[in-house]
Amino acid sequence: MREERRRSQKAQSERSSEMKIERDTKTGGADSVPNLIAIASGKGGVGKTWFSVTLAHALANEGKKVLLFDGDLGLANVDVQLGLMPKRDLNDVIRGRLSLDKVTQHYEEGNFDIVAGRSGQASLSSLPSQRLSALREQITDICSQYDVVLIDLGAGVDRTVRMLSASATQTLLITTDEPTSLTDAYAFIKLGNAAGLSKNVSVVVNQSSSVSEGEKTYKTLLKACENFLRLAPPLAGIIRLDPRVKDTIRHQTPLLIRSPNSEAAEDVEKIARYVGKIITQAKRKLAGR
Repeated sequence: MREERRRSQKAQSERSSEMKIERDTKTGGADSVPNLIAIASGKGGVGKTWFSVTLAHALANEGKKVLLFDGDLGLANVDVQLGLMPKRDLNDVIRGRLSLDKVTQHYEEGNFDIVAGRSGQASLSSLPSQRLSALREQITDICSQYDVVLIDLGAGVDRTVRMLSASATQTLLITTDEPTSLTDAYAFIKLGNAAGLSKNVSVVVNQSSSVSEGEKTYKTLLKACENFLRLAPPLAGIIRLDPRVKDTIRHQTPLLIRSPNSEAAEDVEKIARYVGKIITQAKRKLAGR
């Protein structure tokens, strides 16, 4: 009897957490954290993690205190791109062994902090709702210690991505000109719109052969969104295709250290300024409530 009662209470608590996540997601960012920025993609292989690392570095170079959170637990590779071997990571937080602030690691070369994930583990989407909700609360709390917190989300629009996107003041959606990437980016916006997240999504076109080609790619996505969803997600920026990006990834060194004067570096720095403006506006809006 006691065991049945315990199971019933656990199930009830789980349902309550699940309902809270769904309610919070449907607010469409109404209760978002002003300095929390999510970075997402409809599919993998579009340079999302490289962009997250480079954006964190660009923001740090502007004098901001930055935390980069690797939210793609199953395919985590922020630490790999930076050549780090963290002793503690997000898995320790999820299993309740350590709090989030205890697993942060300072990346000296880029002057920003990271919370590493762990490749090969179950994804965040498989977490019980209670743990997922508790993790989000820890992320929200730690935001008070930084000027900017970036979350490198897993690809797609699963429950975790929707929840963390809802908590962020802005979600930067990364796409390329490949048809599959554009299709998946559109699907991300469509599904996000159904969850009430359409107002806080902006587009980053990566690996573009030129600025004009990047604008064409964005307009292709914009046209589909306007015609079928009645939405017009803004353009956050275009990153030109640059061979030095692959070189930096191969050497596990950030672009802004190895090739700081490259075109791609210049493009990410522009997006960093865009992000800074978004955060400033969000803070003013919150202060004016």
